[in-house]
Amino acid sequence: MAIRGKSVLITGAGRGIGKRLAIGFAEAGARVGLLARSQAELDLAKLEIEQAGGTALRIRADVCDLDQMQAAAERVRSAFGSVDVLVAAAGVQGPVGPFLTTRPKAWNETIETNLIGAVNSCRAALPGMVERRSGKLILLVGGGSGHSRPNFTAYAASKAAVARFVECLADEVLDDNVQVNSISPGGAYTHMTDEILAAGEDRAGRREIEDAEQVRVTGGIAPEKQIQLALFLASEHSNHVTGKLIHVNDDWRRFERENMKPELYTLRRVHRL
Repeated sequence: MAIRGKSVLITGAGRGIGKRLAIGFAEAGARVGLLARSQAELDLAKLEIEQAGGTALRIRADVCDLDQMQAAAERVRSAFGSVDVLVAAAGVQGPVGPFLTTRPKAWNETIETNLIGAVNSCRAALPGMVERRSGKLILLVGGGSGHSRPNFTAYAASKAAVARFVECLADEVLDDNVQVNSISPGGAYTHMTDEILAAGEDRAGRREIEDAEQVRVTGGIAPEKQIQLALFLASEHSNHVTGKLIHVNDDWRRFERENMKPELYTLRRVHRL
């Protein structure tokens, strides 16, 4: 995938899917900037990567703080020379339950982390990419970004907003040779799975509980599928793909050598071929 030697900044890299992707990029030969709020989680992720022969840089920062994010991007540039790829994986599930029963502060903080945090990450990484006329922005979305998700209004609203932000930003930087896409990584066993199960059927809903139980038993989507899609979108093989919302189970490999129609894989999820 032509990732070897590239510099990748990954937010939310201390655990969950962000950590999975960080390990995958390091195994592919990328130099990885690990960004998260927890020092202990960062230490463990860096140790795992380096024990496998990879290169990683720890950066303790909060995506909600633009100054911290700009400083983080500068640290990656100082250490590795540039930020070639941004993977914005930091996110929280937020309050679970009917909208009127959720606490407004927790609801608003979910928007702050998931949407504004992703925007801050792009503000920090994008200027250098535009200047070099080369770069990849990959933002993670998830359940609710392309369909209704009752009892998860804050999460779904924030992730749908991220998907539309991706579409708009992709058009803005098209002539700067920077590609911007979002990934829906599918159900994977993370701390969010446990949060759903802890909320119970009364707050999460029967279908969410059933899905979470299935993910807990099976582990959910294989990490390799998530990593391969991210590696593709980070590589030069995807220079013709931008402004898209791609689910890990989509038949995205067909577009490795051909262009997508403009209406395909957008927030509306139109699939006319």
